Parts: sequence; C-alpha cells; structure tokens
Amino acid sequence: MPLYDFRCTACQQTFELLVRSSTEPTCPHCASPALERQVSLTAPQGTSAAIVAAGRRAAAREGHFSHYSKAERAKVK
Repeated sequence: MPLYDFRCTACQQTFELLVRSSTEPTCPHCASPALERQVSLTAPQGTSAAIVAAGRRAAAREGHFSHYSKAERAKVK
C-alpha cells in the first residue's frame, strides 16, 4: 500500500494516508472525499547523506572498512 500526501479541498487540512487501490480515501478531519493528491518527497532533504555518514562512522568504530575506497580508508584511520 502506498503512502500518499493529501490536501482536503473542503477543510484545507493536509495529511498522509496509506491507500489501497480498492478504497476511496476520505479526509480524517471532516470525512470529505474531495481530496487533492500532493507531491511528496521520498526522503527528507539532507538526511540521506547524514544517514550514510552515521553508518560509516559506526562501521569505522567497529573496524569494518571493506565498503570504503582506499582514499576513504586513509581518512578514517
């Protein structure tokens, strides 16, 4: 089931819903079916690099360097 962002045209609320293909989504605030699907980001901006950096720091603390390039291994050691 995909997660979609919606804006209700009746009460102007924005919200996220898990939507099955067989169901008609309605506003959780006013129960109106008049919804506009909004464009949503797949991941918050700027956090992907932070997640990768945190994972690499944790791997370096544990001594796992196999996924680093030679230049990156030199920087970490």
